[in-house]
Amino acid sequence: MSNSTTNAVDVSKEQLVRDFKVLVADTEALLKATAGQSGEAVAAVRAKIGDSLALAKVKMAEAEQLALEKAKAAATATDQYLHEHPWHAVGVAAGVGLVIGLLIGRR
Repeated sequence: MSNSTTNAVDVSKEQLVRDFKVLVADTEALLKATAGQSGEAVAAVRAKIGDSLALAKVKMAEAEQLALEKAKAAATATDQYLHEHPWHAVGVAAGVGLVIGLLIGRR
């Protein structure tokens, strides 16, 4: 996957997480707002929503933890690679700098 595609996926994931958190907050607000409502059907729906919300929170926390672990593993692998091949990293950085310099120089 290219770097721009990876960035777009990361942005999409972050937006999804933000949207999900808003949904959870709105659902909690709805549950609080209907707390005074009576009736067997309302109580059953509230209980079902509460259970689903609790499960969603647990799954989101697990997903966040997994993403954090993957990010740490990637950072560790990158650090290890840079320590084992420092001149490769210097060469890549120089190449990127050269390309940026050429692009800026064209203006």
